[in-house]
Amino acid sequence: MTVSEHLKKVDLPNGETISYRERPGGKKLILLIHGNMTSSKHWDVLMESFSHEYTIIAPDLRGFGQSTYYKRVQHIRDFSNDIKSFVDLLNLEEFSLAGWSTGGAIAMQFCIDHPGYCTKLILLASASTRGYPFYKTDDDGSENLSRRLTTIEEIENDKGKTIPMQALYDTKNREGLRAVWNAAIYTHNQPVAKLYEEYIDDMLTQRNLADIYHVLNTFNISHSDNDAAKGTGEVNKINVPVLILYGERDYVVPVHMTDEIIEDIGDSAIAVQLINCGHSPLIDDLEQLQNKIETFLKEGIENSAITG
Repeated sequence: MTVSEHLKKVDLPNGETISYRERPGGKKLILLIHGNMTSSKHWDVLMESFSHEYTIIAPDLRGFGQSTYYKRVQHIRDFSNDIKSFVDLLNLEEFSLAGWSTGGAIAMQFCIDHPGYCTKLILLASASTRGYPFYKTDDDGSENLSRRLTTIEEIENDKGKTIPMQALYDTKNREGLRAVWNAAIYTHNQPVAKLYEEYIDDMLTQRNLADIYHVLNTFNISHSDNDAAKGTGEVNKINVPVLILYGERDYVVPVHMTDEIIEDIGDSAIAVQLINCGHSPLIDDLEQLQNKIETFLKEGIENSAITG
């Protein structure tokens, strides 16, 4: 039986139920936080191949996978507070934390609000410290970069991304979702056919698409203000070693967003470009990704082997 078939559940004090996968291993612990349009399922290949020195736990965030979605999220902090309740209920006190895409924003907020738990932070193709901006779609279908959306209502009515993507979910349009992922994410390699079908099944479990877009748009822990949110400056509270991993041709998170993370976090981080990878290095080059993470966990940011 593979890792992906082992799901457990825990009931949070706020009434939500969080499902999670666990890959047994040694005493060292890694917590994996997934991103948008996925769940813990999308971590499966890394969980199965990763060094067995580590026990790996990957929750389904609220509104994804098999977790509940009783109360809509309004801030990235809603997710990170769920993670705080989750780790407390499982008595997890010291662990490395990895966040992929939206999960990176959640992981950063967790480290800011709940110091003492995370010992090392891995940001994989992460949303920026300054959020992931959403702009008005003009009548010709182009983004109006001078008009950033600011409210959940604007996000919900966005005809450029939210409405068409939600329509794919509502109609269970598997080929439409596949086309989106092939164009934006699986640009180098694709999962094997059976796994790809399982991933599409997993995408269709999401119940919070517009809310995710909104909390990403208004996330800003930097010192720079924007139209959607003032910078909180909380990035200064991330006081653990950070590994920033980004694909050389990520079409979802452009390099300028990674540059913002590098600038805002500063000397406590090391940034590593993953060669021949896009937004899903787990599929593009699992061996390269695993090597960089394992080296960082063993050696920290000072080891040149991470960047070699």
